[in-house]
Amino acid sequence: MKLIEIENLTVQLGGHTALRDVNLTINAGEIVTIVGPNGSGKSTLLRTIIGALSQSKGRVHLRQGLRIGYVPQRLHIDPTLPLTVRRFLCLPRKVTNSEIEDALAKANVPELANRQMTRLSGGQFQRVLLARALLERPELLILDEATQGLDQAGSADFYREIAQTRDQGGCAVLMVSHDLHVVMSASDRVICLNGHVCYEGKPEHVASAPEYRALFGEGTKGALALYRHHHHAHHNEQTDKPEAAE
Repeated sequence: MKLIEIENLTVQLGGHTALRDVNLTINAGEIVTIVGPNGSGKSTLLRTIIGALSQSKGRVHLRQGLRIGYVPQRLHIDPTLPLTVRRFLCLPRKVTNSEIEDALAKANVPELANRQMTRLSGGQFQRVLLARALLERPELLILDEATQGLDQAGSADFYREIAQTRDQGGCAVLMVSHDLHVVMSASDRVICLNGHVCYEGKPEHVASAPEYRALFGEGTKGALALYRHHHHAHHNEQTDKPEAAE
């Protein structure tokens, strides 16, 4: 089932063409990751999908009644503002304590409800933003570089939780990420964006594509090796069989 269908999308920002003739479909239940260099239009695409920006040309069609949860790249909270996690999760609409506890548990931070937002670590803050997005009971979860500021281990943990969220709730995930090694193990489909869609496909195909190498350099061969490592490790966990020595 198609959740989003984008046709020939062009977005102009301040006289600059940020996106040109983008075609893209997001299907129910899949994890899709958008990668690309700085200034390639990744955040612009996400913001256009959620309606924060208008297209100059083309069509963005969302399935009727589609529930979207959105985790922004960053959110500034005035450090002098006394705001607990519980209170933050009640903005802009009131939610019950049980809904808050359930969302925090799904984001793997059940102990944070009464903590001050300004005293959270970077990883805790991002997980609270994830909990807020999950309160919408999303059919599509959109994450704009949600692991920015986390170390490699923290990013890997976060992406594992995203995959679990998809597996448990059945929601699709559309995310922007710079963590190429993790992207390759966490995604069903990868889209290379540089103002337009340069290439898209399964992670193992994208990682070896000339278009991907042109954007990220020859060093990204390592992304494919790490993809295979993560993929095999996950497969072994599922089958509970030791991996044969190579």
